[in-house]
Amino acid sequence: MKARFRSGLTIMMAVMLFVITACGGGNDSENKGNAEAPAATNSTEASTTPTETAKEPTKVVWWHSMGGELGKAVTQLVTDYNASQKEVIVEEVFQGTYDESLNKMKASMDSKSGPSLIQVYEIGSRFMIDSKATTPVQTFVDAENYDLSQLEENITNYYTFDGKLHSMPFNTSNPILYYNKDMFKAAGLDPEKAPATFEAVKEAAAKLTQNGQTGASFAIYGWFIEQLFANQGVEYLNNGNGRTASATQSELSNETGVKTLTWWKDLVDSKSALNLGRKTDDTKKAFAAGQIAMTLDSTASLRGIVDSVAGKFEVGTGFLPKPADAKDGGVVVGGASLWILNNKPEAEQKAAWDFIKFLAKPETQAYWHINTGYFPITKKAYDEKIVADNLAKYPQFQTAIDQLHASIPSTASQGAVMGVFPEARQLVETAIEEALTGVKEPQKALDDAAKAITEKITNYNKTVK
Repeated sequence: MKARFRSGLTIMMAVMLFVITACGGGNDSENKGNAEAPAATNSTEASTTPTETAKEPTKVVWWHSMGGELGKAVTQLVTDYNASQKEVIVEEVFQGTYDESLNKMKASMDSKSGPSLIQVYEIGSRFMIDSKATTPVQTFVDAENYDLSQLEENITNYYTFDGKLHSMPFNTSNPILYYNKDMFKAAGLDPEKAPATFEAVKEAAAKLTQNGQTGASFAIYGWFIEQLFANQGVEYLNNGNGRTASATQSELSNETGVKTLTWWKDLVDSKSALNLGRKTDDTKKAFAAGQIAMTLDSTASLRGIVDSVAGKFEVGTGFLPKPADAKDGGVVVGGASLWILNNKPEAEQKAAWDFIKFLAKPETQAYWHINTGYFPITKKAYDEKIVADNLAKYPQFQTAIDQLHASIPSTASQGAVMGVFPEARQLVETAIEEALTGVKEPQKALDDAAKAITEKITNYNKTVK
């Protein structure tokens, strides 16, 4: 009986203790997710013991346009960053082509359904600034005295407007000349000397056109015309290429434009070059098959081109050619950069900036470079062993590095900017096509394209407050 009484008393005391503890404890919101909070032993202790809520990492949603093997490299970068710290978690989302991704961003601007960070191709830069939807990277640079000198100036120059870096370069490339050293040797040309001028290219192409092979082929790509202007130190748009003030007029049909397109047309008309249309993939395939001896393509394609040849012949590389009498110029960086959206909380924007800094680290850039072929944007990336090993395997990439560093900084090599660049590039490609196929003379084709581009710029400028 006494035993049963003591047992009942023990149970009753336990129940009373539970009730007292429950009444004196913190509220649900303070304890939510805190599975390790210590249990209170009385009402006084329970009311004074602090409870801590585990801090959730800040989420950054990153929209990008890197598919295939490039997408795999992006996923690895994000995985490495997320594993390196606990304050931020990045979610990468492939959004299709650059155009598709930008259109999705435009559609999301009136809501907060868009990303924290977005990759935008270089020709979308003017629109991004005019949209007033971004926080310039310079804001974060200034806040912590981030050292921009560690980055390649000839890359950051493109994304710098009015002395401010608006976005961080990510994937960067420019065009170089690729040539078949074996065909050069067979034609009596020096296989170690790439033709550097329009005149030298024309002379070499004539000698290389033999035995069913053709001297050259350049894809009808507006980017090449933009680069050929810059390489001659000539602006593509008025108002300092749209940088000293918003562009109001295309300079496409000036003397440089006509001279460049006439040279290209003469190569095709003389049968020293093939017109294979607009797809760079078609000229790559023709080059790899030994059907053409020279072509223009992006530095980002270098590893793919060399690998596709698979020992059939040796690939040579040279600077983008220009007329012998051209003034100093340089190449414009292509590719894309990363923009931070300003409709997100400050903490989220700072988290996006932290991820950007991770991407700019030498070791990160080294990984990105050897797995994609894009330039490292950070100078010290070249000191990484994996980059040195990659350069030993693909020595042709030294041409790309040297060309980037040899570019003379100017508004011409800094690159043109306009809000209608994607449409303008299409108009330029139509003009090239019309000239190469004989539908119009080069001057007429460029005049018509320049007029149409100028009209589009005028209409766009009216929409910008």
